Amino acid sequence: MAQLIQVLRFAFPAVIAIATLEAIVIAVVMRRSYNWRAYLASLADALGREYLVYAFLPLSLAGPAIDLAWRHRLFTIPLNSAAAVVLLVIVQDFSYYWFHRCSHRVRWFWATHAIHHSSNEFNLAAASRFGWTGRLTGAGLFFVPMIWAGFAPGPVFIAAAINLLYQFWLHAEWIPKLGWLEYVLNTPSHHRVHHAANPEYLDRNYGGIFIVFDRLFGTFVAERDDLPCRYGLVTPLRSNNPIVIAFHEWAALARDLWRARSWRERLACLIGPPGDDPAAPLVAAVVQEADRQVGRAAA
Repeated sequence: MAQLIQVLRFAFPAVIAIATLEAIVIAVVMRRSYNWRAYLASLADALGREYLVYAFLPLSLAGPAIDLAWRHRLFTIPLNSAAAVVLLVIVQDFSYYWFHRCSHRVRWFWATHAIHHSSNEFNLAAASRFGWTGRLTGAGLFFVPMIWAGFAPGPVFIAAAINLLYQFWLHAEWIPKLGWLEYVLNTPSHHRVHHAANPEYLDRNYGGIFIVFDRLFGTFVAERDDLPCRYGLVTPLRSNNPIVIAFHEWAALARDLWRARSWRERLACLIGPPGDDPAAPLVAAVVQEADRQVGRAAA
């Protein structure tokens, strides 16, 4: 995954400059409200990840699996033609789709991905929130099958970096729908839906560069003119403290693991969807029993 980190680090100054320019235009030229504290929180998240976490914590849970897959690959796919490069981009986006979908539906991965959705604003600065624990969750495992099939790890993660950089411009609320491109590509309109916490929009539009996989697998929803997006988490995170942003969902996961009554419930906490608390029935039973006791005492 070193190639992905290098590409993103190289592009980082341009990303911050463009996000800052957007903020100035919105706040000064358009005279609209802009949350500068959220901007600084996103910047702190990005700086901490690029220059602290990646510099001093090079470990990757997926690293051994990536090396093993490449050593025992089925084929070697040379990237010596335009067709091969296009195939790499498409297969990488397919892998990204499933990584992204699992990041919303498996709580272990959501603990990191929730950080990207933690901003209550939708702008280019929020695009840089990715958290500090992605490499420790094994996110790279989703690209192991294509490496085993014969794509070299270097090009795979360069393609992944290009995929993420493509998504940067999608975090713009002011870009309208783009006509026929909406049928093929992931666009700002599609990504606004993805970041919305409205029940009608929740957990949709997982694509990276393309939207075709969402259409194929039934996870596509179009942005509606009559239903404005409410951005952020289902339960909004109001803090702009980068430490709270980075670890709030991990803390919630640890709390629910502690409250779980069995190893089966703990496993359900880790691999079940966000919001599913296997200890909830226990808590409800305790509350009901307390209510009964209060009722008896009052009688």
